[in-house]
Amino acid sequence: MTRRRSERGSATLETVVLWPAVFVLIFGIVHAGLWFHARNIALSAAREGARAASMAGGTGGAARAADFLTATTDGRVMRVGDIHEVADTDTVTVTVSGSSTTLIPGWRVDVSQSATAPIRRWTAP
Repeated sequence: MTRRRSERGSATLETVVLWPAVFVLIFGIVHAGLWFHARNIALSAAREGARAASMAGGTGGAARAADFLTATTDGRVMRVGDIHEVADTDTVTVTVSGSSTTLIPGWRVDVSQSATAPIRRWTAP
């Protein structure tokens, strides 16, 4: 196959333009997966904390969420910033906030998830 003189180097130019776009796409997909996983971990911890607090009269949810995060992840997927618990007369809400692990050093992607549960009260008939 013969190439014309004007087409010489076109494959190199196409490669130089194409590969950075492919790498950005691949790293974007991996980064989105890391964020989604950290978001799911934060939501699971918030739900676990809300469930535990609803059974204990509206207290102890933040501690249970922290225990869940310690048992689930060792800080590689999500860096926990704050675990906040708010209880009123009928419900308890646990909020887990932090940041997702990123592939780009210095870039911070925040994650915050909340869960609300009714406070269980045991009454005698």
